[in-house]
Amino acid sequence: MKAIRRFTVRPLLPEPLRPLSDLARNLRWSWHAETRELFRSVDPEHWATAGGDPVRLLGGVRAARLQELAEDHQFLTRLTAAADDLNDYMTGERWYQAQSAELPAAIAYFSPEFGVTAALPQYSGGLGILAGDHLKAASDLGVPLIGVGLLYRHGYFRQTLSREGWQQEHYPVLDPNELPVSQLKEDDGTPAQVSLALPGGKQLHARIWLAQVGRVPLLMLDSDVEDNDVGERGVTDRLYGGGSEHRLLQEMLLGIGGVRAVRTYCRLTGHAPPEVFHTNEGHAGFLGLERIAELCDGGLDFDSALEAVRAGTVFTTHTPVPAGIDRFDRELVARHFGPGAELPRIDVGRILGLGMETYPGGEANLFNMAVMGLRLAQRANGVSLLHGQVSREMFAGLWPGFDAEEVPITSVTNGVHAPTWVAPEVLRLGARQIGDQRAEDALSVGGSDRWDSVADIADQDIWDLRRDLREQLVMEVRQRLRASWRQRGAGTAELGWIDGVLDPDVLTIGFARRVPSYKRLTLMLRDRDRLMDLLLHPERPIQIVVAGKAHPADDGGKRLVQELVRFADDPRVRHRIVFLPDYGMAMAQKLYPGCDIWLNNPLRPLEACGTSGMKAALNGCLNLSVLDGWWDEWFQPDFGWAIPTADGSGMDADHRDDIEAAALYDLLEQRVTPRFYEHGRQGLPDRWIEMVRQTITLLGPKVLAGRMVREYVERLYTPAAQAHRALDPDTARDLAAWKAKVRDSWHTVTVDHVETSAATPTAELGTTLALRVRLRLGDLTPDDVEVQAVSGRVDAEDRITDGTTAPLKPAGGPDLEGRWVYEGPLSLDRTGPYGYTVRILPDHPLLASGAELGLVAGPSEELAEGAGVLMR
Repeated sequence: MKAIRRFTVRPLLPEPLRPLSDLARNLRWSWHAETRELFRSVDPEHWATAGGDPVRLLGGVRAARLQELAEDHQFLTRLTAAADDLNDYMTGERWYQAQSAELPAAIAYFSPEFGVTAALPQYSGGLGILAGDHLKAASDLGVPLIGVGLLYRHGYFRQTLSREGWQQEHYPVLDPNELPVSQLKEDDGTPAQVSLALPGGKQLHARIWLAQVGRVPLLMLDSDVEDNDVGERGVTDRLYGGGSEHRLLQEMLLGIGGVRAVRTYCRLTGHAPPEVFHTNEGHAGFLGLERIAELCDGGLDFDSALEAVRAGTVFTTHTPVPAGIDRFDRELVARHFGPGAELPRIDVGRILGLGMETYPGGEANLFNMAVMGLRLAQRANGVSLLHGQVSREMFAGLWPGFDAEEVPITSVTNGVHAPTWVAPEVLRLGARQIGDQRAEDALSVGGSDRWDSVADIADQDIWDLRRDLREQLVMEVRQRLRASWRQRGAGTAELGWIDGVLDPDVLTIGFARRVPSYKRLTLMLRDRDRLMDLLLHPERPIQIVVAGKAHPADDGGKRLVQELVRFADDPRVRHRIVFLPDYGMAMAQKLYPGCDIWLNNPLRPLEACGTSGMKAALNGCLNLSVLDGWWDEWFQPDFGWAIPTADGSGMDADHRDDIEAAALYDLLEQRVTPRFYEHGRQGLPDRWIEMVRQTITLLGPKVLAGRMVREYVERLYTPAAQAHRALDPDTARDLAAWKAKVRDSWHTVTVDHVETSAATPTAELGTTLALRVRLRLGDLTPDDVEVQAVSGRVDAEDRITDGTTAPLKPAGGPDLEGRWVYEGPLSLDRTGPYGYTVRILPDHPLLASGAELGLVAGPSEELAEGAGVLMR
């Protein structure tokens, strides 16, 4: 019989065990081994069936066992130590508190998904895992972050396979009362709520759930409340589900509702209000509109409020392709804003203008969330050095007249939270060298360029560790594979072969990620005979573990999964290659340490960063990857291999894949497998072990989320907080008025004449020329602009490459016709074809970049040719 109502019955812990509740509700346990071990000892068998989730564990432990523990002095001593350690972690000074700079009082970090732990399944892939690692690293560093997201009642989806290998999706219902979250409540005990106005006089209400991620509160909005109609209750049903309007409502709730949730949390708890708002991808971009509305309610006009909001906003883009950005029909957006809907005090036209694609190739009828994110943020970044470059090129249309390299989008390369992803065995081996506390600090705070202590670990210890981790993975794979085949309809009698799947002494390759086409899940299948030869080689075999989910609406991705599964089902190779369904954090934590090689073969440059290889590297797994994302930035032959890229112009997709697949096979046959199986005098693969050592020594400190968050604090959060403080209401009005004046007058700013002291088209290296420019500023003054000389090598089309800029200074006042003369030196510091030009930019002390307004004036083509501005 089916129950007509569901309750969550929570255990009543004996008084001595009450600290267990606090330990379970703080997600620090997900990366703190001692706390997890304490919970495991409560009931080892139930700990396993609870999936390592303390909340589920405590909900199922027998009362007799709890009473037994309440009288166990040894357990109570451990419990007291764990509770004291958590208290010290939560209240003690950490890296952030030791900084001398005027850092932000608080930062609000918005993301549509957060991958903190498998016990809180609110993530789909890399974006969510990165957001979870950002929160955990911020907690370790003591950064006063407030996370903001949504609580999805079905999470993402659970993946199984049909008998034919077709992906099937399942959406289990998640009861918040069974998750490691608690309701945020008003002082009178009622649930705290936020509300959004919808067209037609309706309302969208949402409760606020709190997940405590170490020191960092994570606020999660849930629309499944009784005050909502059926449609509104389903707004937070699934991550990345539903149609266009459904997604728009999710993003309005995340951005607008999220700001209101932050204000509510700060009011109820006394937490410092954020000075900086960080938008992790465009999904949360509407947060800027809510903050503008707040300031308008306080008496500012829209333009002044926009300047104040921009000053304290950071926007991070994660996509390298326009197709990865959320775009909505402008009429749909217009319907949800203005009179009778949300933010009625703001003119709808101003809102639409923030997201309009007003650049060549843009679509005028679409509202672009990333474009709005960039226009609402004074500081923006990509997530690797290469991705920063790709982003500057992709969004260059928003800054017309500027070369892509000058577009004000920087980069902070992603990192991973080592305490979450490093296997306990790896951590223990490191702690033997430098001690527990130093090892913990090295992984969480970081700060060094190299981990030289790894050199002191014996080769035999490294090799024994690698084999132990590989063997653990083999056992995990067999268990998961057996469960998968049972779900596919196989009987026990059919599955005896699984006991021989994988071998703990065979070179093991991992490939696990989402399955969009650009990640090329099936590149390894381009030449199946050659792959079979590698899998079945009599002396140097390989084995491959593959996992990944295709988006439910992506039939192309599902076909790739099926193609891989059918190959892995072949009795000839099924003991050497497996596909594991339902890839998630719990699987990943076994997969990264157990593999010897981490394979990544995306289409370059479509991998914004790709952090799975970082997690593998921290465990001594070597990367074999296309030079994309972070690997393009940090690859060295000392600790991995680069798959060559076939990116010539005119290359068709099939031919490119054939070439790159052949290069992959070549690397495996000629360089990777020989090194793994080549044993030296001591019977160990000396050269392989040295690559493992170099991977941990040199890559380890780089790939840390602690390094990443420190960069955000120093390079983005702190300047944003300083800009926020500078923009008081009067200053914001002055800045908005100045920008309006500059925009209105810019058409009158011209360069009339350029001349140098060069008498010939050739010059000696080291020569300094005198540069003289005559220009008009219209209604502007020299205080409003900066005049620059731009010089550098020129290409065949006379475009300046790798240019440098130098300011020119006015030589006196304007002449009778209102023209100004600017002068300055021009140093010829490079040989070869060399050129220069001049340009005029708006200049104001509160601008973060000379390109901020997207305005630039330079000599006309006729003037440039007449002045001979290019020298050979």
